[in-house]
Amino acid sequence: MRYNYRYRLNPTDELHERLAWTVDTCRQVYNHFLHRLNREDGTSSYSEQSVLPDLKDWWTDLKQVHSKVLQKVVQRLYDNLSTLKGRKDNGHRVGELKWKAPQKYRSIKYSQTGFELKNTSGRTVLSLSKIGGIPMVYHRDVPDDATIKEVVIILSAEYSLG
Repeated sequence: MRYNYRYRLNPTDELHERLAWTVDTCRQVYNHFLHRLNREDGTSSYSEQSVLPDLKDWWTDLKQVHSKVLQKVVQRLYDNLSTLKGRKDNGHRVGELKWKAPQKYRSIKYSQTGFELKNTSGRTVLSLSKIGGIPMVYHRDVPDDATIKEVVIILSAEYSLG
């Protein structure tokens, strides 16, 4: 059975800035691959993900973002495209995918790797690769036999990027 738990993170100002920078960088990657999608036909999520290592050589800031997070950004674009196509096939009038403004792209996803729950000094910390350890408000225990498969970090509306 699949369970979804939500926890509040309490990052320091420095960690919050790092999270905000990572989310904004992922937004720019999303827009970059949307531009590539609009220029080239016959691309797939898998083929575009294979471009990421070469893109890191040119766009050096991407080396500061965990690789799985970047792969999920590309997958998110193609999932959005698939949803749009499905709605169109069901007879809905749809437009096209649009560039994401900073207010419209507020989350990142760690899948399979790059995250770990740690209990340091009686305090639970979510350790994220290339970001750091962020204290959590841990109001509900995760079952002992549970396997955490992905972590989604959502910047709430009370914080702003700029």
